[in-house]
Amino acid sequence: MEHVSSRPGSAGTRISPLLSAALLSLGVFGDALPAFAEEERISRPGARPFQGPPLNPIGTAAPVHAEGADTEHIFGFTMGSDIGRVGEIELEMENVAAFGKRDGRYGTLATLNQVKYTVSDRFRIAPGFALGAQRIDGVAGFDDRHHVSFNGATLEFRAKLIERATAPFGLTLHAQPGWNRVDDGSGLRVEQYGAEFAALFDKELVEDRWFAAFNIWYGTGTTRTHATGITAHDSEFALHGAVSYQVKPGLLVGVGTRYLRSYDGGGLDRLVGEAVYVGPTFSYSLTSTLGLSGTWQFQVVGRAVGDSRWLDLDNHERQQAMLRINAHF
Repeated sequence: MEHVSSRPGSAGTRISPLLSAALLSLGVFGDALPAFAEEERISRPGARPFQGPPLNPIGTAAPVHAEGADTEHIFGFTMGSDIGRVGEIELEMENVAAFGKRDGRYGTLATLNQVKYTVSDRFRIAPGFALGAQRIDGVAGFDDRHHVSFNGATLEFRAKLIERATAPFGLTLHAQPGWNRVDDGSGLRVEQYGAEFAALFDKELVEDRWFAAFNIWYGTGTTRTHATGITAHDSEFALHGAVSYQVKPGLLVGVGTRYLRSYDGGGLDRLVGEAVYVGPTFSYSLTSTLGLSGTWQFQVVGRAVGDSRWLDLDNHERQQAMLRINAHF
């Protein structure tokens, strides 16, 4: 089943795969100018209040760290625990592309558009709708298709349980029910209902420089295919991990990895395949209110049940990429 959200790592397009976090080695860059750091701290959602740069013994401003980062979108497919400031409205467009099967030409694009509203320090709600497109030619098990469609709708809830600034790590719980009328992976007309659930952990390893995140995802759903009338149940379990380094205020780079297990049956009943993806991530603040982030990941290990060939290309793709645009108000 193709899950209801556009994110491979969620139940609605496929909960995506993890875990074997790799370290990204980068050189040490100079600290940002105090004035720029102040502007960025004030404008970035989730940043700690700016207290002014420390003073050296003769009363002049000493060097400061890069600005605090909102961790939600700095890890690619992996999600941080931040949910934004109280009363903040965020518009987000998340585009997920998947490429490559065993044969033929295969490419899909799933776009999730959301309006996120932070109700309180601990809770956020985000309704959304999904669009999709497929270009499939000569792939075994798929109809040839060049297709663009309105796919469905979702409603996301996030509850922050542990605040990273006052505890050893941050923790937010995620739930997202949804409905699809088109299967993201094949373009077939379906009636699909599902939900995804996740625990999102993150930690600031080195103040304003190194960040890490770890996610546990579970998705389940029911799909009825219009052409055949057949109803199927499936589910997925995934682990995500990532590290990210802030090169300068507003620019972070890193690496993410995901481990995905796909099942027949809504309760993780019968394993059908598993895959591990790894790839680079980035996050860049174009302005104080507009951000761009993404990742490009490759399946490096995988196996479909009953198939001795390398990689699981029955249930997953060779490559998955994501580009996200978000604006805060």
